[in-house]
Amino acid sequence: MITVIHTSMRMHRSSHVLLLFLFTYALLLSSCGNDSLTNSPNSATVKEVIDGDTIDISIGGKTERVRLIGIDTPETKHPIKGVECFGPEASSYTEQLLPKGTALRVERDVEARDKYGRLLLYVYIERSNVFVNLDLVMNGYARPMVFEPNTAHMADFAQAATQAELRNVGLWQACR
Repeated sequence: MITVIHTSMRMHRSSHVLLLFLFTYALLLSSCGNDSLTNSPNSATVKEVIDGDTIDISIGGKTERVRLIGIDTPETKHPIKGVECFGPEASSYTEQLLPKGTALRVERDVEARDKYGRLLLYVYIERSNVFVNLDLVMNGYARPMVFEPNTAHMADFAQAATQAELRNVGLWQACR
């Protein structure tokens, strides 16, 4: 009986040592700095703002064109529509929000790309966690636009547009 207790205590002690080692190892790995973040498949960096709802990012060692999904800003570079009301302001705001080099966290929905080959993403500013797609709608620089089946934030965008229109901000004031 004493031997069994002694063995159990020894196993108990070695379990604690093992747990302590694993905890320390995990702690060391989690504090390795930004390298673990930049290698994440959801991490990206702004290369260029194309217009209010289209950006180029660096992700996974490649440059990709991204269409911010769930929203639509007025056009500035469309070959047929030309420059639309509040388009330059929307592009300028997106440029201010996402200067070159801004670290991003990106999320996709159901479909990864549109018919033009652009990545369809929800974009967050890494440092402040600002949800860029939603911010553009909340501040009147974009309207909601459904890209089915990519509808994860459809209700959020609709609510933000209603609030922006009620506050009479951005395109809701300028383009009536």
